[in-house]
Amino acid sequence: MSFFDKVKQGASDAAKRAQQTVEITKLKAQISGKEKDIEKLCLQIGETVYRGHQAGDIAATETEVTELCRQADELHTEIKVIEERIKWTRNEKTCACGKVVTLDTKFCPDCGTQLATEEPKAETTVGEIVVICNQCHAENELNAKFCVTCGTGLNNGTPEHTF
Repeated sequence: MSFFDKVKQGASDAAKRAQQTVEITKLKAQISGKEKDIEKLCLQIGETVYRGHQAGDIAATETEVTELCRQADELHTEIKVIEERIKWTRNEKTCACGKVVTLDTKFCPDCGTQLATEEPKAETTVGEIVVICNQCHAENELNAKFCVTCGTGLNNGTPEHTF
């Protein structure tokens, strides 16, 4: 390999690492926003329960609290999806024991468990995570509650995430 080929390869590697850093920063910002939304929901849950306590009927707030908890659960699920995307971007996967290893690792260095190797490389995962509407099949943002095309609620059933 000539000197110029080495320089070109080094520049290409640096560009890939910079792009990876930008993508991870964006994903972490999304996680941070969702965590703030969860904090707001928890505050609403507490206020709702206290309002029921003051009225002498906490059971009357059960439906509202359940809905707020469901919304928080959805946000936690979205955070897990984004965390997995960060692992893919970093070319990592997690063993059942919790050890984070590179995608090409066949056996966990901590527990010896054989790891799946059929997973795609980070380079094949392109684009944003979207929610596909079950009614009209339009793409919507991950946190959308209603389809931008037909107005159908996106929280009915399990949305399909596409990368």
